[in-house]
Amino acid sequence: MEEKSIHIIGITGEAGAGKSVVLSYLKDNYPCEVLMADEIGNQVKEPGERCYDAVIRLLGEEIVREDGTLDKTLIASKIFADEVLLEQMNAIIHPAVHDVIFERIDALRQEGKIPFVFIEAALLIEAGYVDEIDELWYICCDSQFRRMRLKENRGYSDARINGIMSKQLTTNTFKKYANRVVMNNTTKEELYQKIDTIMGEYQWVN
Repeated sequence: MEEKSIHIIGITGEAGAGKSVVLSYLKDNYPCEVLMADEIGNQVKEPGERCYDAVIRLLGEEIVREDGTLDKTLIASKIFADEVLLEQMNAIIHPAVHDVIFERIDALRQEGKIPFVFIEAALLIEAGYVDEIDELWYICCDSQFRRMRLKENRGYSDARINGIMSKQLTTNTFKKYANRVVMNNTTKEELYQKIDTIMGEYQWVN
């Protein structure tokens, strides 16, 4: 079977900018596959999956629950309290997530049913995905809107929000790598119109 061309688009931006809203709209309204790195990162740590044993070797048997699954809360408490452990954990998980994403993209090419794949990953730029995708969209909004959304939608405290924001890339860095900047300072309806305008520029066959 002849492989079909797939346009691979990365979705990035700060926490609270509205990436999940964009991805949900795209999935519901366009012929595409959405691959979420966080979801895949959880999958590869499940029993029998490619990172399960390596994570246990790194963090110890105490992270294993009675049912064989790994305790996410305990894992988080260990790795976020130790920079070395965090780096070692990332060295296990990130390459595996990358491999799963591109294995799925290869399978989708073989199937030839969809023209778009959207990848969302917190470290899309830092992990080097920009060299392997066709374009990058930067979803952004002013910091006061991001703070409001993180408080209202996720219940985050000011201290937690400050911690998250302090570790993220600067706006200028995001813009440096982005092919498109999608501002999300207003309503969902206006955001959807912007997405429709962008998607209308592409040519595909359903």
